[in-house]
Amino acid sequence: MGEYAIEVKNLCVDYKSLKSYSIKKMLLRGKRNEKELFHAVKNVSFSVEKGEIWGIIGKNGSGKSTMLKAIAGIFSADGGSIDLKGHSVSLLSIGVGFQKNLSGRENIILAGMLLGFSEAHVREKMDEIIQFSELGDFIEKPVRTYSSGMYSKLAFSITAILETEIMLIDEVLSVGDEHFKKKSLNKMKSLINDENRTVLIVSHSIPMLKELCTKVMWMHDGEIVKIGEPNQVLKEYSEFMK
Repeated sequence: MGEYAIEVKNLCVDYKSLKSYSIKKMLLRGKRNEKELFHAVKNVSFSVEKGEIWGIIGKNGSGKSTMLKAIAGIFSADGGSIDLKGHSVSLLSIGVGFQKNLSGRENIILAGMLLGFSEAHVREKMDEIIQFSELGDFIEKPVRTYSSGMYSKLAFSITAILETEIMLIDEVLSVGDEHFKKKSLNKMKSLINDENRTVLIVSHSIPMLKELCTKVMWMHDGEIVKIGEPNQVLKEYSEFMK
């Protein structure tokens, strides 16, 4: 057994959602903004060895993205613990991490510093990040003007060039044009070849998870159904989803 990079024990993440009431009921009963607790991740435990590449699959609403955000420190755990063993971590996810009124260039600096890199180091890598992103003149424009594909390109480029020890990827590889998808996948493969880098990939793409991952975790309704060899877990998941 190797050295662990991620240890998650009895993780619970909850959030409050508005209850569904008809307008008539709200008027008659005087109910306004009543909230109920939603258990997004329910008592989840697992350990990932350093250098492993895990795929995480499950239908929408199964808790995959919520769990990644908790591991990245964006969401607070309501129970349990997450131990990253002191490793640096980055999350690639559409809609997370950018200040929309700042330019792409300014967001590169901000994102890099939030990942724990010095401003000098980020500026040193700036040209390489911009070149990889293929955003051209858009790099000087506010991120709010970006399409989802452009947003994805910038997010992936920052994390791919500013290499962290733990990479969390939430569907980002499936966004963008075919050329950039292929380029991102090839870059991902090169990053994965580093035995010191640990990767968790949330995706609905069974072929990609088969190709990239050493293990697959299947989640359903906030719980782990199975963790194991990719072909077997993905086969069982596919049969379940029929």
